[in-house]
Amino acid sequence: MPVPILLVTGYLGAGKTTVVNHLLANAKGRRIAAVVNDFGAINIDAELIAGASDGVVSLANGCICCSLEGDLLRTLSTLLRRDPKPDYIVIETSGVADPADIVRNLMDPVILREAPLETVLCVLDATTPPASLDDALQRSQLRVADIVALTKLDLADEGAGLRMREAIRSQRVPAVVVDARHGEIPSALLFPASDRAQAPRDPGPKRPVEERFETLSWTSDQPIALPRFQQAIGRLAPKLARAKGVFETIEQPGRPMVFQFAGGRATLAPGEAPAPGLPRTRIVFIAELGVLSKAELDAMMEACIAAG
Repeated sequence: MPVPILLVTGYLGAGKTTVVNHLLANAKGRRIAAVVNDFGAINIDAELIAGASDGVVSLANGCICCSLEGDLLRTLSTLLRRDPKPDYIVIETSGVADPADIVRNLMDPVILREAPLETVLCVLDATTPPASLDDALQRSQLRVADIVALTKLDLADEGAGLRMREAIRSQRVPAVVVDARHGEIPSALLFPASDRAQAPRDPGPKRPVEERFETLSWTSDQPIALPRFQQAIGRLAPKLARAKGVFETIEQPGRPMVFQFAGGRATLAPGEAPAPGLPRTRIVFIAELGVLSKAELDAMMEACIAAG
């Protein structure tokens, strides 16, 4: 089973390590492997630490943290050989690193097959002047992002968040922008429901703990018409924060496809056959509360399986 990667980028002092610390301390049953440049900056509560050896800190909740030393691909290969394998890998980049270079490295065919890049998170300090986004490095960090997290809002004046959101929009960044107080980010955005879900069906909307987003699922035992699906996603795109799923198409029966939608971009890739008992088509949609109704979603998706 492939292990998805979450890439965390952002300028020096933006709060990336705080975000990673929060993810590790609140894994909620996920085995997360964090790869960080500044290993000593990770500050997990002492009661969570189970042991440390060979540059790896093991946590009692099943997570681990290791230092990014030398070649990134070699580090990832080492993590993927662990038993048990992590459920997710989080990579925290250096504050002066251009994430585009790292994304290119992660497109290595061997790594892409075993550890696909699923989400790019850009952490942005809300106390910095919006004009700082004109910096070439910060523009690059924003350009590759699926999600932008505004940090240090408690230190900024009341209108700082709004001004920063307007500055991000002016850069034509399609990413979802969220507030990240104390490093907290809606987990539904960072770790969308995956093909590993045990429940074969979801009868209705599930709301994450965070009050801004809700998760809606759609399943079917029928293959879908790819052109109709593409049209439906085009109409749904303005309302979606994330979407992910697996389906078979009428045009190519028996060939599962993995669908991803993030940062305004949709991708398709070959997938694996579903586990016994799971429907052939299962897609999770994440949207802001009240923006997308279950009835509207069901109607648009049901039209994708109509004959003709």
